[in-house]
Amino acid sequence: MKIISDIQELRDHLRGQNRASFVPTMGNLHEGHLSLMRLARQHGDPVVASIFVNRLQFGPNEDFDSYPRTMQADIDKLEKEGVYILFAPTERDLYPQPQEYRVDPPQQLGDILEGEFRPGFFKGVCTVVLKLLSCVQPKVAVFGKKDYQQLMIIRQMAKQFALPVDIIPGETIRAEDGLALSSRNGYLSSTERAEAPELQKALREVRARVLELSERNVHSLSEIEKMAVNALAGRGWQPDYIAIRQQIDLAPASNESLQAGEPLVILTAAKLGKTRLIDNLEI
Repeated sequence: MKIISDIQELRDHLRGQNRASFVPTMGNLHEGHLSLMRLARQHGDPVVASIFVNRLQFGPNEDFDSYPRTMQADIDKLEKEGVYILFAPTERDLYPQPQEYRVDPPQQLGDILEGEFRPGFFKGVCTVVLKLLSCVQPKVAVFGKKDYQQLMIIRQMAKQFALPVDIIPGETIRAEDGLALSSRNGYLSSTERAEAPELQKALREVRARVLELSERNVHSLSEIEKMAVNALAGRGWQPDYIAIRQQIDLAPASNESLQAGEPLVILTAAKLGKTRLIDNLEI
């Protein structure tokens, strides 16, 4: 595996490779990331991965400085997966000048859910992803469905900018107890780790109530959301949201969309202690 930090060197190595597949990451790799590498190999060759902790998507009180950085362990894992190139730029490599040009997603998609609680987050995500895609110029790029809203925003960005890249979704990988794998899981204490699977259980309970609602009018969707938030809060969580949305555009679901059979998704973000976890479940 070649480890490259310079953009021009990366392009030199990839010259003539018009079927490259790409998986951007922030490192601290786990099985969820590695599953994306395997998916990428199914859609293109060679496989290029990147590791870059992007300052632009962290708020002033978020964990940029403490975000786990495990470069040597990550390199070992990527080599075992047969990744051809690891693009690991420094901030000076990727942002040789202050990044004054930014990509701002539309408010109706970028300022809701995660965007409401993390202002500017998706502007930072879109800016770095567009730049990484420009550097690698892949045929396909793979993003995990655990970051559901992010996947949708990036897919729409690629479409509106007519980028010559297919955005491929990768399924969420979970621990045996149902917790979605995440680099931030390492922040959890042993007690919190034992409690953490309750987030996925809450989503499954919401799904069961939504499906029950489709058969008989027992609750409204907003009541189902409030019950789930209250149940998590009663267990000591600090929920930011549990939201039932339409998959197509993340607009709030309605009883009409439910009766019409529109595909829905439940999205959640909640703090357990000092650790903020996100998850989702499609219906």
